[in-house]
Amino acid sequence: MTSEPAAPSPVVSPLAAIALKVAGAIAILSALLDFLILLIPPNLTNTQWQLATTTQLVDRGIVPMIGMALLLAGFWLEASVGRVVQRKSLATDLRFWVCGLASLLGLAYLLLILLHLNAVRLSSQQALTQVSTEAGEAAAQLQQRLSTELGQQQAQLGAVLQNEELLSQAIQSGQLPPDIGQYRDDPEGLTEFLQQRANQAQQQIETEIGTRRAQAERQVRVEAWRSGIRISLISLLLATGYSIIGWLGLRRLLSLTRSA
Repeated sequence: MTSEPAAPSPVVSPLAAIALKVAGAIAILSALLDFLILLIPPNLTNTQWQLATTTQLVDRGIVPMIGMALLLAGFWLEASVGRVVQRKSLATDLRFWVCGLASLLGLAYLLLILLHLNAVRLSSQQALTQVSTEAGEAAAQLQQRLSTELGQQQAQLGAVLQNEELLSQAIQSGQLPPDIGQYRDDPEGLTEFLQQRANQAQQQIETEIGTRRAQAERQVRVEAWRSGIRISLISLLLATGYSIIGWLGLRRLLSLTRSA
């Protein structure tokens, strides 16, 4: 008579369940410790700190969720091989605390959306103010420089007008217009001529400053929009995921407790 093969040993499944639970617990605790380090020391009045902190919290927000999934999978695997331990109260059930933590994180990531959008708005305003200030300073420096150069050019041009050879060379090289000689005995006309050239140069440079200012402002707005949309969407997804894990898990545990 042929003997039937022995049933496979279930030892592997409990070991796998323990491994999942340990890995999940470590992932959750390490992530919470990482979050705590990010928040210490708090600097709530610093917009850049708020922006950097909310961004990092959201970018690392998937780690606790993975840990919860591993830990709950360990409990499920443990129950599937009939080695689950019946607990008298939810307070002694680790799943209850995991689901409670998931609910809190879901609420926290909803609040992070508002905090990050506000930080993006404040940072964008500061950047735009800085761009405007730098543009104003550049325009003021331009005006001062042109005023200084105007006096120097008037003195230099007056000397050139008194020297026929230098005047002829300047006209031939295109540095001065052919009719510049008419200002030899007309200081007021010479001043008006130089002022006109200075105004043309000022207008050209101010146009360049305005163009660079518009480009800088556009870049600030684009970066603010990208940051706000990316972090807000990821945070919303994390909030949804944590809320589903938390509320469904708590409801399931409460129903099991009542039926016990």
